[in-house]
Amino acid sequence: MQVILLERVAKLGQMGDVVNVKPGFARNFLLPKGKALRATEENRKRFETQRVQLEARNLELRKEADAVGEKLNGHQFVIIRQAGEMGQLYGSVAARDLSDLLTAGGFSVQRQQVRLDTPIKTLGLHTVPVDLHPEVEVNVVINVARSKDEAERQARGEAAVVREETSLEDLGLEVGAALAESEGEY
Repeated sequence: MQVILLERVAKLGQMGDVVNVKPGFARNFLLPKGKALRATEENRKRFETQRVQLEARNLELRKEADAVGEKLNGHQFVIIRQAGEMGQLYGSVAARDLSDLLTAGGFSVQRQQVRLDTPIKTLGLHTVPVDLHPEVEVNVVINVARSKDEAERQARGEAAVVREETSLEDLGLEVGAALAESEGEY
């Protein structure tokens, strides 16, 4: 199915391009979201008359996204979750959680704008891209921790999960001390 794009669509084309897409993609995504029109002669004429308005609207939205992006880019957010000793979360942090976190932080971000390929399942600092506009992408840092103290340590660069290593000599001394104590009890 041929459609005329009304805005830039990633991996598809720029505003005004006539592209071939699968019918389901056009019917279920592009047409209902107002991102494209069917490529008929009537719609081509309609697009040419509205082109200046669409470009002006796109430019205005991009300027707003740039302004928000300057404030948001590189910003760090803390999210507290329960996790095991090895740093594995009980559950995960999904795009919806991150959009709620960013909105609570004073930025209007929708779930679809957070580009999280797989949910976050471990403690630590995670860089997540956010698409504010088809032409504006920023990165935010998500600090996943078990407590505020741990989040502060992670922000300073300390490891969240520290394994306590015990050498064989320490084990031998502990076993020897336990045996000595138990022999005195008999």
